[in-house]
Amino acid sequence: MCPSGTAPDAPSGLSVLLEAVLAIGTELDPRATLQQLVDSAAALTGARHGVLGVLDPDRGERLAEVVTSGDTPADLPPDEPFDAVLHEPDLLAVPVYVQGAVAGRLRLTGRTPTGGFTRDDLELLRVLAGQAGIALGNARLYESAMQRERWIEGAAAVTTALLTGAPGDALTTVAEQARLLADAAAGVVLQPTEAGGMEIVAAATTDDPGVLLGATIRPGTAVLAQLLTGEPVFLEDSATDPRMTTHVRSLFGPSMMLPLQAAGKLIGTLALPRSRGARPYTSMDHRLAVQFASQAALALVLADAQTGRERLAVFEDRDRIARDLHDLVIQRLFATGMMLESAARRNPADQVGAVLEQAVDELESTVQEVRTTIFALQQPPSDAPTTFRGRVLRETAGAAAVLGFSPSVQFTGALESAVPATAQGHLLAALRRALATASRRAGIERIEVTVDAEAVLPDGRPGVRLTVRDDGTRAPDEPESPVVWQAPR
Repeated sequence: MCPSGTAPDAPSGLSVLLEAVLAIGTELDPRATLQQLVDSAAALTGARHGVLGVLDPDRGERLAEVVTSGDTPADLPPDEPFDAVLHEPDLLAVPVYVQGAVAGRLRLTGRTPTGGFTRDDLELLRVLAGQAGIALGNARLYESAMQRERWIEGAAAVTTALLTGAPGDALTTVAEQARLLADAAAGVVLQPTEAGGMEIVAAATTDDPGVLLGATIRPGTAVLAQLLTGEPVFLEDSATDPRMTTHVRSLFGPSMMLPLQAAGKLIGTLALPRSRGARPYTSMDHRLAVQFASQAALALVLADAQTGRERLAVFEDRDRIARDLHDLVIQRLFATGMMLESAARRNPADQVGAVLEQAVDELESTVQEVRTTIFALQQPPSDAPTTFRGRVLRETAGAAAVLGFSPSVQFTGALESAVPATAQGHLLAALRRALATASRRAGIERIEVTVDAEAVLPDGRPGVRLTVRDDGTRAPDEPESPVVWQAPR
């Protein structure tokens, strides 16, 4: 018998120990390994209660989590020494080492049957803790490798999505992918504001992202000063950290704020907050997220450059088409019109002359339409506006590039609700023709465009009226009155 108590049956104890070591060694999940250690230790020693306090490897002696066996309360005192302790019959405790450093402390109480823990229990528990430390180290290495692989694959997926023109906003794509990789409650992208702060411009969350959009970090805050220098910011609790000033900070706990910086240019900030009370980010999380942000920023820059090249190629192709139309189609139509007009003048009285005059009119109309198309093709490609007002302003802005000055535009009435879609299309076509014609006049210095959605037609019906006035020199056969187009509403 052991001097301090009766030892457990040796073969039985060794058998349980062997089973426990094998069970622990097969786990690749660190948390499952820790749970298996506590459960096996309780079964091995006959303890009713088992508690494992796990230290945070990034924060010294601070507890990262507490693992219990059965209905044991998680009440391990954080200030207990991490050495082997045997207080018969009440307490048995051993440290758990991972790669030579203390990773936690296992404490057992309430041995059954009565009689207290023995020295043999302590030795068995030391062996179990040693093997568990090895298994835990391997599990952590495996988890780190898998985590690193996920972040690398995520960064590659973002780069592929941005460079292949996948649908969706680029910033939202980055935010959503980062949120999933970091197991965060939200992923948001902030960009600098004119006032010197930063505003959330893209958000990805399981809840309504509209709550986050528009939130702003005020200029002059400590967090902003650090981000603007290209340094990441790591917060243990966004809700209580005095450096945070956004009105949504109370929604979140641990957070990472990572500069999106490429080629010395700060594009914005990627923020990855977790929910209140969620587990904190580790140093490994920090390193992988910083690398992801760096690669995502580079992908955003490359995607923007690629989009610019594609838009330039479209513009060059449209310019080539416009030149071809002007050099070939317009000249041929104009020459044909001249010949028909000459023939009509030689035979003005007969039926052939009337047909020729009609053909001349048709050719002139065709020439005007082709010129309008050329005028539209010569404008830089841009995202099409969705409102009628925006489409009118786009047409006049395109004319400014040719004219050298911006036409004045005035709107009257509720355009979007009062002007039907069919009338909008006819009005825009008339506007293009009027601007294209005006742009060819000599001495033109001013164009006035008016769109009146409250106009009254000559027959008394409500309508919409487009008026285009210019001060250019007109041909002798052109009327001096402004171009007017109107239609019923």
